Amino acid sequence: MPGASPKLLFLVTEDWYFCSHRLALACAARDAGYDVAVATRVSAHGEQIRSAGLRLIPIGLRRSGRNPWRELGAIGEIATIYRRERPDIVHHVALKPVLYGSLAAKISSVPGVVNALAGMGYVFTSHKFSARLLRPLISLAFRILLTGSRVILQNPDDRKTLLAANILKESQVVLIRGSGVDTSVFRYTPEADTQPPLIVLPARMLWDKGVGEFVAAAQTLKQQGIAARFVLAGERDPDNPAAIPLEQLQDWHESGVVEWLGKQDDMPALLAQSHIVCLPSYREGLPKSLLEAAASGRAIVATDVPGCREAVRHDENGLLVPARDAVALAQALHLLIGDAAMRQRFGQRGRSMAEQEFSGEKVAAETLALYRELLR
Repeated sequence: MPGASPKLLFLVTEDWYFCSHRLALACAARDAGYDVAVATRVSAHGEQIRSAGLRLIPIGLRRSGRNPWRELGAIGEIATIYRRERPDIVHHVALKPVLYGSLAAKISSVPGVVNALAGMGYVFTSHKFSARLLRPLISLAFRILLTGSRVILQNPDDRKTLLAANILKESQVVLIRGSGVDTSVFRYTPEADTQPPLIVLPARMLWDKGVGEFVAAAQTLKQQGIAARFVLAGERDPDNPAAIPLEQLQDWHESGVVEWLGKQDDMPALLAQSHIVCLPSYREGLPKSLLEAAASGRAIVATDVPGCREAVRHDENGLLVPARDAVALAQALHLLIGDAAMRQRFGQRGRSMAEQEFSGEKVAAETLALYRELLR
């Protein structure tokens, strides 16, 4: 109908991930006049989505699904939703929604398709045989299914990789740097005048977030007599193949080398108490946790890998070290633990970067511009 609100439908596997990484964007689209629906597996955040004025469509899709018949059923369910909803634009977030949603969109003749890859994921980062086996199959599926869609990537490294492999064409790619950070929620605060310094690793408890290297670095520094608290702030993600066993996390916590706090509902408060934020990940899209740390004015230690080096510029707002190198990680942490002036300089620069380059408003504006282009 002429004058009707354009229909935008997000497809995300988990409601908690949508609320953490895409809720602000969906609300910006709602405020811009879109009829916004969210298709996701509902666990504990359904009411938060509904109360934001978004239509919630529960689905059965699971990240960890392996049964081929159930996976085919999930694709059929998505296609049925697309036929019923008749969206003008579908926005798929992360690997499985991108693959399944793109197939369903072709079946259902959805006119506008946005595929957002938040990093290359476990299949492309893991050295395990199962991941290496799946990699060429996923690459082939990308070549077939992403044709005709616009693809949001979060860092230039992923863009270069996918273009060089002839998986994407230049005209398809849109570089939008992360999901943004709310600089009014994550506010700059001076370091707390507490001792010993608090070093926080904020992430899901996955091996490929570098948690093992963080624990090894903490062990090394404590053996050297360095006074500091090392904290793991994040929950387990049992649906992820790289999930760290619960017993391992409990053993680390009980040993006193690190403290495992689990899921944190008030990250601004934890970051305000911290002195250093650390993410020794193997590869990222553009980690929201580091944008939040920068916005909070915290010095950062991260790995020199895609995604992390977008959020951290060496010797500007933090230090970069090689991935999978606990020795180099310990050395960088040692340097920052002993230099409060360096931490302050890094924190102030990080806040400026967050405001100028990574604000949620900037990310929303760039994404809404892409939607308008597709509608034309």
